[in-house]
Amino acid sequence: MAPILENQLPGAGEAGNNNNEDEEGQNLWSSILSEVSTRSSSKLPSGKNILVFGEDGSGKTTLMAKLQGADHNKKGRGLEYLYLNVHDEDRDDLTRCNVWILDGDLYHKGLLKFAVTAHSLPNCLAMFVVDMSRPWIIMESLQKWASVLRDHVDKLKIPPESMREMEQKMVKAFQEYTEPEDATPSSPQRRAPTAGEDEDIVLPLGDNTLTHNLGIPVLIVCTKCDAVSVLEKEHDYKEEHFDFIQSYIRRFCLQYGAGLIYTSVKEEKNLDLLYKYIVHKMYDFKFVSPALVVEKDAVFIPSGWDNEKKIGILQENFTTVRPEDPFEDFVTKPPVRKLVHDKEISAEDEQVFLMKQQTLLAKQPATPTRGATESPGRAASGSPRPAGRAGQPSVTSGSPMASVKKPDPNMKAGAANEGVLANFFNSLLSKKTGSPGSPGTGAVGAGVQGSAKKTEAGFD
Repeated sequence: MAPILENQLPGAGEAGNNNNEDEEGQNLWSSILSEVSTRSSSKLPSGKNILVFGEDGSGKTTLMAKLQGADHNKKGRGLEYLYLNVHDEDRDDLTRCNVWILDGDLYHKGLLKFAVTAHSLPNCLAMFVVDMSRPWIIMESLQKWASVLRDHVDKLKIPPESMREMEQKMVKAFQEYTEPEDATPSSPQRRAPTAGEDEDIVLPLGDNTLTHNLGIPVLIVCTKCDAVSVLEKEHDYKEEHFDFIQSYIRRFCLQYGAGLIYTSVKEEKNLDLLYKYIVHKMYDFKFVSPALVVEKDAVFIPSGWDNEKKIGILQENFTTVRPEDPFEDFVTKPPVRKLVHDKEISAEDEQVFLMKQQTLLAKQPATPTRGATESPGRAASGSPRPAGRAGQPSVTSGSPMASVKKPDPNMKAGAANEGVLANFFNSLLSKKTGSPGSPGTGAVGAGVQGSAKKTEAGFD
């Protein structure tokens, strides 16, 4: 019937077409405006902040630079700033997440006022970084930096109603955690659906859960987990040591409602998982990775998964330690090995050394010379004798001890000893330089005859 009416009444048909076109135009504009409003409301929020705390040398800057995609090793002082690029693939949206890294020296804790204000605190995530290569300081470091952040939050003087609302948000997020489904995600960064229709019954919190609620998400990151093998080889760490360390960290995480992840920049372990978990906690991206507790150097425990019973399963393997034993009594710092060649020995200047020796010699008392120890009238062993004693054989002239003089009692002891020794060695030299002969009396007789002949020649 419609075509017949249009043929009979062409004016009415044209009016109907115009109305349809107007309606289509209005629908088109409505859809465009609706899409724009949807996109604007679903854009990634800006102004998100990651607060990084940890000791010097724990790998804070290296870790965040690796997540940023840079491989620099620049070490800053005070309060460092980085940023992470966050890309929503579904919405094709890009934003930046601010990263503030506080120096490991408590002297710089006052700089937190430039990174965290009462207005920006709800948009923050706290990250406490500990170093697995120094496990004996892990708990001390966590307690120290958590206290620093708590003191700063208290100084912000946030209204009690706002603070209570932030704390309730953390409690709700902890209680509503559910294990991720096994379905393979088409896009790992797809936004998580908002809670609404199907709300599961939440369980009450444990006695030691969220007792130190900071009102913001908290994440514990253990770096340098490749050092586990070094601890086993060099410091004799056993499986029980690492389970004990993990149990203490997990109990700390329960108190703050924090997640836990072990990483290694050197081996690039769990770095991608860390990035995905951060954007999940801050931008509600869908997260499908389950908890990992099998490998001792690649642990991952999301916030809300853990409880006292699961930690108790880990503590069942303890044999030489109890779960309530002090951390520092079981995880002790190994003794420092002293190197033999640590101290550098420098040679003294030659002139300085000689001047010192000259000074020492000048202070010593003068000793008699060799000439003073000998008798001035002493003749050499081969010198001629007087004529009256020419016929008497001098048997003792060839004997070494014959030429040794008795020390003068008036002479000092040192000088006397020098004189005796000098006479003794002179007699040995004179014996060697004498005429060769048979040992014993033959040699002595030849010396006597020679001296007698020289005397007779003198009288002739």
